[in-house]
Amino acid sequence: MSSAPHWIEPHPHGIFVRPANAWIDPSRPVARALVTHGHADHARGGHEAVWATPETLAIINLRYGRYPGENAVDYGTTLDLNGVKVSFHPAGHVLGSAQIRMEYQGETVVVTGDFKRRPDPSCAPFEVVPCDIFITEATFGLPVFRHPPTSDEIGKLLGMRAAHPDRCVLVGAYALGKAQRVITELRELCYHEPIYLHGALEKMCALYADHGVDMGPLLPVAGTDKDDLRGAIILAPPSALADRWSRRLPDPITAMASGWMRVRARAQQRGVELPLIISDHADWDELTTTIREVAPKEVWITHGREEALLRWCELHQVKARALAMVGREEEEEEA
Repeated sequence: MSSAPHWIEPHPHGIFVRPANAWIDPSRPVARALVTHGHADHARGGHEAVWATPETLAIINLRYGRYPGENAVDYGTTLDLNGVKVSFHPAGHVLGSAQIRMEYQGETVVVTGDFKRRPDPSCAPFEVVPCDIFITEATFGLPVFRHPPTSDEIGKLLGMRAAHPDRCVLVGAYALGKAQRVITELRELCYHEPIYLHGALEKMCALYADHGVDMGPLLPVAGTDKDDLRGAIILAPPSALADRWSRRLPDPITAMASGWMRVRARAQQRGVELPLIISDHADWDELTTTIREVAPKEVWITHGREEALLRWCELHQVKARALAMVGREEEEEEA
């Protein structure tokens, strides 16, 4: 039996906060939206008024243009929306990503959006926020998904480059979050050479740089001589790995950065020579550890592998339910 508060209503198109007359991450245009982060399955154009972190608003502006009513909310700042106390807390997913905490009539609810617990030099780290009801993703909600250390995966990338100095390594990386994560993780391991970018990644990387993320020297592939790309690391959207654009590169070693690279068949389907298991979502251990640390009375699961996490909650005497949300399908490129 659910102990759901009367003021929070899950719908297929988002989570409705009744007294605030606002939606969290709605999949269709609404009058008032609270947005966790800038990925397309959580943010969209068309809303009348939006509350989000300054970084998320900047990302949305870049992708969709400005909203009529924009309200930038810094991490930890508390708002009062018709009696609902609302605050945003780091989710560790991408730049500006936030969990949304709400308190009303003595009950607290936290919506994670997408989150991860691994250190990431390109965004603020996840913050544990205790609550009564914890609304979480479960993209990698199966025990088989235990992500390896990120430094090991970056080490594989650097090792492949060193072993093939006459080729280049072409890494498929989602334009928001994953590309900047790969770049900053490379810099953490003291790779200081220029990193080359497909044109589709340039504006988002520039936005990150504008918000203080140091990514070192970045150069466009366009206009660079083919021979100058030998021994280079090149980042491109996953969709560009097999298209005509990649044919001008010097014998590229195709890599892809995604948590789904744990599944060998997915790497084979994409023709990936070097799968890099680098995820911007929590793995199984991070999901279950987070639930323990948050210590909620109830867990709601918005999308992903709900069955295993529901069973885990049952075994650990935590009430849980799965929500049927549209537009939260698997995003291999973003995961």
